[in-house]
Amino acid sequence: MVAERVPFILASASPRRRDLLALIGLVPDQIVGADLDESPLKDETPAQLALRLAVSKAQAVASSTPGFVLAADTVVCVGRRVLDKAETTEDVAACLKLLSGRGHRVYTGVAVVNPAGKLSSRLVETRISFKRLSAADTAAYLASCEGIGKAGGYAIQGLAGAFVTHLVGSYTGVMGLPLYETRCLLEGSGLLEGAGLKA
Repeated sequence: MVAERVPFILASASPRRRDLLALIGLVPDQIVGADLDESPLKDETPAQLALRLAVSKAQAVASSTPGFVLAADTVVCVGRRVLDKAETTEDVAACLKLLSGRGHRVYTGVAVVNPAGKLSSRLVETRISFKRLSAADTAAYLASCEGIGKAGGYAIQGLAGAFVTHLVGSYTGVMGLPLYETRCLLEGSGLLEGAGLKA
């Protein structure tokens, strides 16, 4: 008798994360979003926030949907100030004003819960610098509406890629899912046994 294949579950409704997984040949069997309060805790750093949310999302989905559960969370910050998802054009404008001509950090937490309930997680830090944005740069970006719904008010894989003068870390992590670390976690969890990539 052939053993039933254990499902691979993505605990995120983000289309970018699905697209990134596809780049390494992985397609989730199920997509189950985790509805959590994403507010920072008192004295919680941006790095701690990103990792906590990723772990909480993975555990929440795993508790009701057994399988290999993958979750991630991305936090953009300037110092200790977290830049939330921009919901309006005004939010995007405020983010761009803050990011213009300076460096910021993007933290992405990744967590995997395997069918036995074992949790594994990684935190990836990426340092990014933006050029000083002109009024025309800002106006064109706002007109594109690309930054709405994005943490920090921008999408590095789109028009905002032209604002980046320096990046140290994981480009795909800034997009929302660091592929190297994700692949390592999934292999370590048993989903990609024998894939040849060791953490």
